[in-house]
Amino acid sequence: MIDYLKHMAIFARVVDEGSFRAAAKDLNLAPSRVSQTVSDLEDHLGITLLYRTTRKLALSNEGKLFYPRVVEMLRNAEMGLDELNALSVEPLGTLNVSLPAYMASSRISTILAEFVREYPRVTLSVSYTDHLVGLLENGFDLNIRMGWLEDSSMVARKLGEYQRVLVAGTEYAASRPSPKTPEDVQSWDWISYKQRNENIEFTANDETCVIAFNNYRLQVDSIDALAHLAQQNVGVTVLPWHLAEEGVTSGKLVHLLPEWTLSPLGCYAVWPDKSRRANLTLLLARFLAEKEQYYSVIPRQ
Repeated sequence: MIDYLKHMAIFARVVDEGSFRAAAKDLNLAPSRVSQTVSDLEDHLGITLLYRTTRKLALSNEGKLFYPRVVEMLRNAEMGLDELNALSVEPLGTLNVSLPAYMASSRISTILAEFVREYPRVTLSVSYTDHLVGLLENGFDLNIRMGWLEDSSMVARKLGEYQRVLVAGTEYAASRPSPKTPEDVQSWDWISYKQRNENIEFTANDETCVIAFNNYRLQVDSIDALAHLAQQNVGVTVLPWHLAEEGVTSGKLVHLLPEWTLSPLGCYAVWPDKSRRANLTLLLARFLAEKEQYYSVIPRQ
Protein backbone atom coordinates (compact mmCIF):
# COMPACT_ATOMS: atom_id res chain seq x y z
CA MET A 1 0.00 0.00 0.00
CA ILE A 2 2.94 2.34 0.65
CA ASP A 3 3.73 2.25 -3.08
CA TYR A 4 0.26 3.66 -3.78
CA LEU A 5 0.20 6.60 -1.38
CA LYS A 6 1.05 8.99 -4.21
CA HIS A 7 -1.69 7.43 -6.32
CA MET A 8 -4.19 8.10 -3.53
CA ALA A 9 -3.09 11.72 -3.24
CA ILE A 10 -3.54 12.22 -6.99
CA PHE A 11 -6.98 10.55 -6.85
CA ALA A 12 -8.03 13.01 -4.11
CA ARG A 13 -6.79 15.95 -6.15
CA VAL A 14 -8.81 14.80 -9.18
CA VAL A 15 -11.94 14.68 -7.02
CA ASP A 16 -11.18 18.10 -5.51
CA GLU A 17 -10.57 19.72 -8.92
CA GLY A 18 -13.43 17.94 -10.69
CA SER A 19 -11.44 16.76 -13.71
CA PHE A 20 -8.21 15.08 -14.74
CA ARG A 21 -7.15 18.14 -16.73
CA ALA A 22 -7.64 20.56 -13.82
CA ALA A 23 -5.84 18.21 -11.41
CA ALA A 24 -2.99 17.76 -13.90
CA LYS A 25 -2.61 21.54 -14.23
CA ASP A 26 -2.54 21.94 -10.45
CA LEU A 27 0.00 19.12 -10.06
CA ASN A 28 2.05 20.17 -13.10
CA LEU A 29 1.62 16.74 -14.68
CA ALA A 30 0.30 15.53 -18.02
CA PRO A 31 -3.46 14.74 -17.96
CA SER A 32 -2.77 11.29 -19.41
CA ARG A 33 -0.40 10.53 -16.54
CA VAL A 34 -2.95 11.61 -13.95
CA SER A 35 -5.63 9.47 -15.59
CA GLN A 36 -3.32 6.46 -15.77
CA THR A 37 -2.33 6.89 -12.11
CA VAL A 38 -5.97 6.72 -11.01
CA SER A 39 -6.55 3.70 -13.27
CA ASP A 40 -3.53 1.95 -11.74
CA LEU A 41 -4.94 2.61 -8.27
CA GLU A 42 -8.30 1.15 -9.32
CA ASP A 43 -6.58 -1.93 -10.76
CA HIS A 44 -4.63 -2.37 -7.53
CA LEU A 45 -7.78 -2.12 -5.41
CA GLY A 46 -9.91 -4.12 -7.81
CA ILE A 47 -12.71 -1.54 -7.78
CA THR A 48 -13.94 1.45 -9.78
CA LEU A 49 -13.44 4.75 -7.94
CA LEU A 50 -14.53 7.18 -10.63
CA TYR A 51 -17.13 7.01 -13.38
CA ARG A 52 -15.79 8.86 -16.41
CA THR A 53 -17.97 10.59 -18.99
CA THR A 54 -17.10 13.09 -21.70
CA ARG A 55 -18.48 15.94 -19.58
CA LYS A 56 -17.73 15.14 -15.95
CA LEU A 57 -16.46 12.70 -13.35
CA ALA A 58 -18.56 11.06 -10.67
CA LEU A 59 -17.55 9.03 -7.64
CA SER A 60 -18.70 5.44 -7.49
CA ASN A 61 -20.16 4.13 -4.23
CA GLU A 62 -16.76 2.70 -3.38
CA GLY A 63 -15.15 6.01 -4.33
CA LYS A 64 -17.49 7.89 -2.00
CA LEU A 65 -16.35 5.65 0.86
CA PHE A 66 -12.68 5.81 -0.07
CA TYR A 67 -12.32 9.55 -0.74
CA PRO A 68 -12.89 10.88 2.82
CA ARG A 69 -10.41 8.29 4.16
CA VAL A 70 -7.80 9.52 1.69
CA VAL A 71 -8.49 13.15 2.62
CA GLU A 72 -8.08 12.32 6.31
CA MET A 73 -4.81 10.51 5.57
CA LEU A 74 -3.47 13.51 3.64
CA ARG A 75 -4.58 15.92 6.37
CA ASN A 76 -2.78 13.91 9.03
CA ALA A 77 0.34 13.77 6.87
CA GLU A 78 0.27 17.57 6.39
CA MET A 79 -0.22 18.11 10.11
CA GLY A 80 2.80 15.92 10.78
CA LEU A 81 4.88 17.94 8.32
CA ASP A 82 3.66 21.18 9.93
CA GLU A 83 4.75 19.92 13.34
CA LEU A 84 8.21 19.20 11.95
CA ASN A 85 8.28 22.61 10.26
CA ALA A 86 7.47 24.23 13.60
CA LEU A 87 10.69 22.74 14.96
CA SER A 88 12.76 24.12 12.10
CA VAL A 89 14.44 27.50 12.11
CA GLU A 90 12.05 28.91 9.50
CA PRO A 91 8.35 28.09 8.99
CA LEU A 92 7.72 26.58 5.57
CA GLY A 93 4.57 26.04 3.53
CA THR A 94 1.59 27.60 1.79
CA LEU A 95 -1.57 29.07 3.31
CA ASN A 96 -4.79 29.88 1.45
CA VAL A 97 -6.47 32.94 2.99
CA SER A 98 -9.66 34.87 2.18
CA LEU A 99 -10.54 38.45 3.09
CA PRO A 100 -13.44 40.79 2.32
CA ALA A 101 -12.70 42.63 -0.93
CA TYR A 102 -12.90 46.05 0.71
CA MET A 103 -9.94 45.12 2.93
CA ALA A 104 -7.59 45.03 -0.06
CA SER A 105 -6.06 48.35 1.00
CA SER A 106 -6.67 47.98 4.73
CA ARG A 107 -4.29 47.53 7.64
CA ILE A 108 -4.89 43.75 7.49
CA SER A 109 -3.42 43.56 3.98
CA THR A 110 -0.42 45.58 5.15
CA ILE A 111 0.10 43.07 7.96
CA LEU A 112 -0.03 40.19 5.45
CA ALA A 113 2.78 41.89 3.56
CA GLU A 114 4.73 42.17 6.81
CA PHE A 115 4.13 38.46 7.44
CA VAL A 116 5.60 37.30 4.12
CA ARG A 117 8.60 39.59 4.64
CA GLU A 118 9.22 38.13 8.08
CA TYR A 119 8.68 34.52 6.97
CA PRO A 120 10.17 34.31 3.44
CA ARG A 121 9.61 30.55 3.14
CA VAL A 122 5.86 30.84 3.72
CA THR A 123 3.65 31.54 0.70
CA LEU A 124 0.25 33.20 1.07
CA SER A 125 -2.45 32.73 -1.56
CA VAL A 126 -5.00 35.46 -0.79
CA SER A 127 -8.53 35.73 -2.19
CA TYR A 128 -10.43 39.01 -1.81
CA THR A 129 -14.22 38.69 -2.06
CA ASP A 130 -17.24 40.35 -0.48
CA HIS A 131 -19.20 37.10 -0.81
CA LEU A 132 -19.36 34.58 2.01
CA VAL A 133 -16.96 31.70 1.35
CA GLY A 134 -16.66 28.46 3.25
CA LEU A 135 -13.36 27.33 4.67
CA LEU A 136 -13.48 23.62 4.01
CA GLU A 137 -15.69 23.81 0.92
CA ASN A 138 -13.42 26.32 -0.80
CA GLY A 139 -10.07 25.02 0.43
CA PHE A 140 -9.11 27.95 2.65
CA ASP A 141 -6.87 27.55 5.68
CA LEU A 142 -7.95 30.84 7.28
CA ASN A 143 -10.66 33.43 6.65
CA ILE A 144 -10.82 37.02 7.85
CA ARG A 145 -14.44 37.79 8.70
CA MET A 146 -16.06 41.03 9.67
CA GLY A 147 -18.98 41.39 12.05
CA TRP A 148 -20.39 37.87 11.93
CA LEU A 149 -19.44 34.49 13.34
CA GLU A 150 -21.94 31.76 12.62
CA ASP A 151 -19.99 28.49 12.45
CA SER A 152 -19.25 27.29 15.99
CA SER A 153 -17.17 24.38 14.65
CA MET A 154 -14.41 26.79 13.70
CA VAL A 155 -11.68 28.32 15.84
CA ALA A 156 -11.84 32.12 15.96
CA ARG A 157 -9.58 34.86 17.25
CA LYS A 158 -10.61 38.49 17.42
CA LEU A 159 -8.12 40.73 15.69
CA GLY A 160 -9.66 44.12 16.36
CA GLU A 161 -12.54 46.40 15.48
CA TYR A 162 -13.32 48.64 12.53
CA GLN A 163 -15.30 51.83 12.99
CA ARG A 164 -18.12 52.68 10.58
CA VAL A 165 -19.57 56.03 9.61
CA LEU A 166 -22.67 57.37 7.92
CA VAL A 167 -21.75 59.32 4.78
CA ALA A 168 -23.26 60.96 1.71
CA GLY A 169 -21.90 62.85 -1.27
CA THR A 170 -21.34 66.54 -0.50
CA GLU A 171 -23.84 67.75 -3.10
CA TYR A 172 -26.49 65.27 -2.04
CA ALA A 173 -26.09 66.19 1.65
CA ALA A 174 -26.32 69.91 0.77
CA SER A 175 -29.67 69.30 -0.97
CA ARG A 176 -31.22 68.02 2.27
CA PRO A 177 -31.88 69.65 5.64
CA SER A 178 -28.96 69.08 7.99
CA PRO A 179 -29.85 65.97 10.05
CA LYS A 180 -29.83 66.12 13.85
CA THR A 181 -30.92 62.57 14.67
CA PRO A 182 -30.78 59.22 12.82
CA GLU A 183 -34.53 59.46 12.14
CA ASP A 184 -33.84 62.53 10.01
CA VAL A 185 -31.98 60.45 7.40
CA GLN A 186 -34.30 57.45 7.41
CA SER A 187 -36.32 58.84 4.47
CA TRP A 188 -33.23 59.78 2.43
CA ASP A 189 -32.20 57.76 -0.62
CA TRP A 190 -29.97 54.92 0.51
CA ILE A 191 -27.26 52.95 -1.23
CA SER A 192 -27.65 49.45 0.18
CA TYR A 193 -25.12 46.67 0.69
CA LYS A 194 -26.68 43.27 -0.05
CA GLN A 195 -24.86 41.41 2.70
CA ARG A 196 -25.78 43.89 5.44
CA ASN A 197 -28.68 43.85 7.84
CA GLU A 198 -31.19 46.59 7.03
CA ASN A 199 -31.25 47.83 10.62
CA ILE A 200 -28.54 50.21 11.85
CA GLU A 201 -27.95 51.05 15.50
CA PHE A 202 -26.70 54.49 16.50
CA THR A 203 -25.54 55.56 19.96
CA ALA A 204 -25.04 59.03 21.43
CA ASN A 205 -24.26 59.41 25.12
CA ASP A 206 -26.72 57.00 26.76
CA GLU A 207 -29.26 57.14 23.93
CA THR A 208 -29.66 54.36 21.36
CA CYS A 209 -31.55 54.65 18.10
CA VAL A 210 -32.20 51.90 15.53
CA ILE A 211 -33.36 52.77 12.03
CA ALA A 212 -34.28 50.63 9.05
CA PHE A 213 -33.33 51.72 5.54
CA ASN A 214 -35.68 50.04 3.10
CA ASN A 215 -36.00 52.81 0.51
CA TYR A 216 -32.70 52.25 -1.27
CA ARG A 217 -32.07 53.69 -4.72
CA LEU A 218 -29.20 51.32 -5.42
CA GLN A 219 -28.17 47.97 -3.99
CA VAL A 220 -24.71 46.53 -4.57
CA ASP A 221 -22.61 43.60 -3.37
CA SER A 222 -19.35 45.54 -3.07
CA ILE A 223 -18.26 47.90 -0.29
CA ASP A 224 -15.87 49.61 -2.70
CA ALA A 225 -18.85 50.31 -4.96
CA LEU A 226 -20.68 51.86 -1.99
CA ALA A 227 -17.80 54.28 -1.49
CA HIS A 228 -17.69 55.21 -5.17
CA LEU A 229 -21.46 55.59 -5.59
CA ALA A 230 -21.77 57.73 -2.47
CA GLN A 231 -19.41 60.20 -4.12
CA GLN A 232 -21.77 60.31 -7.14
CA ASN A 233 -24.36 62.05 -4.92
CA VAL A 234 -27.13 59.47 -5.27
CA GLY A 235 -27.72 58.74 -1.59
CA VAL A 236 -26.48 57.95 1.88
CA THR A 237 -24.69 54.82 3.06
CA VAL A 238 -22.52 53.32 5.80
CA LEU A 239 -18.81 52.78 5.17
CA PRO A 240 -15.82 51.52 7.13
CA TRP A 241 -13.86 54.59 8.21
CA HIS A 242 -10.71 53.55 6.35
CA LEU A 243 -12.68 53.75 3.07
CA ALA A 244 -14.62 56.91 3.95
CA GLU A 245 -11.65 58.89 5.28
CA GLU A 246 -10.18 59.92 1.91
CA GLY A 247 -13.55 61.13 0.60
CA VAL A 248 -14.27 63.07 3.79
CA THR A 249 -10.81 64.64 3.75
CA SER A 250 -11.08 65.62 0.08
CA GLY A 251 -14.54 67.11 0.56
CA LYS A 252 -16.30 64.63 -1.74
CA LEU A 253 -18.09 62.98 1.19
CA VAL A 254 -19.76 64.36 4.29
CA HIS A 255 -19.62 62.48 7.57
CA LEU A 256 -23.23 62.71 8.75
CA LEU A 257 -24.27 62.71 12.41
CA PRO A 258 -20.68 62.66 13.71
CA GLU A 259 -21.94 62.89 17.30
CA TRP A 260 -23.73 59.55 16.83
CA THR A 261 -21.62 56.36 16.87
CA LEU A 262 -22.36 53.23 14.88
CA SER A 263 -21.49 49.90 16.43
CA PRO A 264 -18.06 48.82 15.13
CA LEU A 265 -17.46 45.69 13.11
CA GLY A 266 -15.48 42.99 14.85
CA CYS A 267 -12.62 41.59 12.78
CA TYR A 268 -11.92 37.87 13.29
CA ALA A 269 -9.50 35.26 12.03
CA VAL A 270 -11.37 31.96 11.58
CA TRP A 271 -9.96 28.53 10.79
CA PRO A 272 -10.96 24.85 11.10
CA ASP A 273 -10.54 23.11 14.43
CA LYS A 274 -8.43 20.48 12.65
CA SER A 275 -6.55 22.67 10.23
CA ARG A 276 -4.54 20.98 7.50
CA ARG A 277 -1.65 23.30 8.34
CA ALA A 278 -2.27 23.81 12.02
CA ASN A 279 1.03 25.37 13.03
CA LEU A 280 1.28 27.72 10.06
CA THR A 281 -2.36 28.78 10.47
CA LEU A 282 -1.86 29.51 14.16
CA LEU A 283 1.35 31.39 13.37
CA LEU A 284 -0.50 33.68 10.95
CA ALA A 285 -3.46 34.17 13.32
CA ARG A 286 -1.15 35.17 16.17
CA PHE A 287 0.82 37.49 13.89
CA LEU A 288 -2.36 39.24 12.76
CA ALA A 289 -3.68 39.56 16.32
CA GLU A 290 -0.44 41.04 17.63
CA LYS A 291 -0.20 43.58 14.81
CA GLU A 292 -3.86 44.47 14.49
CA GLN A 293 -4.34 45.91 17.98
CA TYR A 294 -5.83 49.25 17.17
CA TYR A 295 -9.21 50.90 17.11
CA SER A 296 -9.86 53.35 14.32
CA VAL A 297 -10.32 56.87 15.71
CA ILE A 298 -12.71 59.16 13.83
CA PRO A 299 -12.10 62.88 14.20
CA ARG A 300 -14.97 65.04 15.42
CA GLN A 301 -16.29 67.54 12.93
